[in-house]
Amino acid sequence: MAGYRDLLRTPGVARIMAAQLTARFPSGMTSLAILLHIEHVTGSYGAAGLVLAATSVGQAVAGPVTSRWMGAWGMRKVLILTTLVCAAGITTLALAPLTVPGYMIVALLAGLATPPVQPAVRTIYPKMVNSRQLTPLFSLDASLQEIIWIIAPVLITFVATQAGTVPGLLLIVVILLIGGTWFIVSPELGRVRIPRSRRSLGKVMTKPPVLLATVAGFLLIGATAAVEAGVVATFDHGGLEAGLVLAVFSIGSLAGGLGFGHIPIGRWAMARRLAIVAVGLALAMVSLEIWWMGGALLIAGLGVAPALAVMFAITSASVKFSDTAEAFGWVGTGQLIGAAIGSAIAGFLIDDIGPQGAFAAGAAFAALGVIVSAVFVRGFPDLRGRDASPIPDTEPVSIIT
Repeated sequence: MAGYRDLLRTPGVARIMAAQLTARFPSGMTSLAILLHIEHVTGSYGAAGLVLAATSVGQAVAGPVTSRWMGAWGMRKVLILTTLVCAAGITTLALAPLTVPGYMIVALLAGLATPPVQPAVRTIYPKMVNSRQLTPLFSLDASLQEIIWIIAPVLITFVATQAGTVPGLLLIVVILLIGGTWFIVSPELGRVRIPRSRRSLGKVMTKPPVLLATVAGFLLIGATAAVEAGVVATFDHGGLEAGLVLAVFSIGSLAGGLGFGHIPIGRWAMARRLAIVAVGLALAMVSLEIWWMGGALLIAGLGVAPALAVMFAITSASVKFSDTAEAFGWVGTGQLIGAAIGSAIAGFLIDDIGPQGAFAAGAAFAALGVIVSAVFVRGFPDLRGRDASPIPDTEPVSIIT
């Protein structure tokens, strides 16, 4: 913990971390709010899963593109545009009476305009700390983002059940605008300029660590999305139980990230951390009783933030600085496609066989992540004793002779 305190004393680190966490706070509310709202309007978890999947697909498509735009146009311009359009899309979802296809179109547009805060801040981090501090900073970031998942589900569940799903979605819009403004005006966004990438779009995915981080993120977030749908369906959004159980899941992740953040990242780090998630989700299938489910998800959560920290570190260490934003955009895309597929599969399994189907899907996603990480273990870089900073960009230098 002393190391984390030193990190937060580094000039600007605490400020930019607080700003980006606030700007990203709606990400912990939006999926659950859309799920509750569309299920309330249509009476079908399957329809809600489709609308939620449309949101995630929009985010997935936009991720690498808007991240790359930041190198061409500047971070602030891209963030301002996407924040305003995303806010308008969520407001439309809340207030407009639409059919399911109509909701899916609006959700897709809102997803396409999701502000690329995550790629922006993870591109800024290497310029704020020394190489020794970077891997712990990624771990701290992955851990503290769990505060979002601890508070946000409880907050949005409370608002949606007590005031209604429409006020819940409008609350997200307010936080999105406030948090986005705070992050956009942060001095660090003016001090760091992302160089224009000279590679074609998608070329960065030829780097094995970036590809593996993207696949692992797809499977991990697919698992968590399925679990989220399963928890909501188990308690039928009749009270705070769903939000509290999801908060316990995130508390486990926070504890795991802070507890394991100092452990050096070797080739088997991803497989070991995803194995913890798989075991916990397998236990969650045994019983839908709240105490058992909470305990199982607490165990599963211990592996989530540590696995995310591995993804961030191996991505940063494998690409040039000019490609970091796009690389993190692709990693985010993998996670969002996983969320889309995981939530859609879970929604249909809930309609067909009940909430346990969603937990089975989550456990299957996590187990597949362990298998992929073990089979392709040689594709993961060994960062023990190595610098996780991006590779410096180099240019030809004219020499006068």
